[in-house]
Amino acid sequence: MHDNQFQTINPLTEEVIDTYAFLSDEEAAAVVQASHDAFLDWRLRSLEERAQVIAAIARALRDSKEEFAQLMTREVGKLIGDSRAEVDLVAAICDYTAQHGPTELADDTREANGATAFVTHAPIGVVYGIQPWNFPAYQAVRYSIASLMAGNGVLLKHAESCTGSGLFLRDLYERAGLPKGLFGVLIITHEQSDRIIENDLVRGVTLTGSDRAGRAVAAKAGELVKKTVLELGSNDAYLVLDDADLDLAVKTCVAGRLYNNGQTCVNAKRFIVTEKNYDAFVKGYVEQFGAITMGDPTDGDTKLGPLVSRSQRDQLDRQVRESVANGARLLVGGAVPDRTGWFYPATVLADVAPGQPAYDDELFGPAAAIIRAKDDDDAMRIANDSRYGLGGGIFSRNVDRARELAAKFFDTGMVFINSFDVATPSLPFGGVKNSGYGREHGPEGLKEFVNVKSIKIG
Repeated sequence: MHDNQFQTINPLTEEVIDTYAFLSDEEAAAVVQASHDAFLDWRLRSLEERAQVIAAIARALRDSKEEFAQLMTREVGKLIGDSRAEVDLVAAICDYTAQHGPTELADDTREANGATAFVTHAPIGVVYGIQPWNFPAYQAVRYSIASLMAGNGVLLKHAESCTGSGLFLRDLYERAGLPKGLFGVLIITHEQSDRIIENDLVRGVTLTGSDRAGRAVAAKAGELVKKTVLELGSNDAYLVLDDADLDLAVKTCVAGRLYNNGQTCVNAKRFIVTEKNYDAFVKGYVEQFGAITMGDPTDGDTKLGPLVSRSQRDQLDRQVRESVANGARLLVGGAVPDRTGWFYPATVLADVAPGQPAYDDELFGPAAAIIRAKDDDDAMRIANDSRYGLGGGIFSRNVDRARELAAKFFDTGMVFINSFDVATPSLPFGGVKNSGYGREHGPEGLKEFVNVKSIKIG
């Protein structure tokens, strides 16, 4: 394999799926230019015409669901059921965008001192997206479909592990009627990525990834005064208050931690349980986690597949060991199995406290951190004691009070009450603090990369 090549590897079998070559700087610049050239025509199409193409993309996604799902599971080890559900979700995002885009992005007439005025949502040009491997379809669709609806050109630098999925999506978009070149895939290195941000034709940058990657990209884009949207990591807290329904809390917190093999920015990660419920919650949680067996993600009965890569698995193992060395109690799991595939068992850490990676950092995999709180107020204090703020949850039978806590005190971008969820096309998705800024989905997401232009007559 040459220096300018890399391979995608199946995390279950550790076998090579495909070999790809990085683009040269000239080839990458040509992809940017092609997106810009296609944008010059696309921006002139009516909102309704653009919506028709996006509705056609939804149909194409549903038609290719099994092929796309199998590819994602092969590339990143997702459970096949989760991969199929992901294709359903991205098709629903296209449906939402096609249905609501034309109204949300329509001209808005305003009164301005007796003069006629309106606000128009004009496309800005080419938007560059840097996306991770954990949702090969969703991560690429959620920013690209909103920008395409707005009339922009779009570029995707996908994670190396799911390069095939990025190319599959580009071909599917074009098959469904998107102008050729408008959505460009860039197979490039991190060093080359900075040059794409510097390209004068690139007008906005969006990244989903670690807070470290977010800082680097935002600094580069800030230097060039280019708009960014960042959706970064998190260590989402789920509060189990004194009056919680414990059975519901345990069941939901188990599912919320294991979803996508535990590799989601908005997984439930820290479980903050009041003194009153702590022992019962730990017991119930350990029972359910202890019964989770690892297996082949293409088998519909498997509950936990492999992690995406050896390095990802080894990092999680290090974080768990360090947490235990610093006082966390390991109750189940916690040992790398001796088998082919990058597996890590469902793992429970209790008595998690500051100074442990399980408390301070993000564990990206099936390891749960259970933290004891004195009472409800203490639970909320601990939840907010994090540099992150993407999502979170509250379990309480008093829904009105939970809603008030969520609205006034929980310092995150999303809160789920008595439930766990990931994304809904109509609701804005995003965080605060080191989890980033800007929003995807909903009317808010449709307007992130538009020029809100005021036009006054007379």
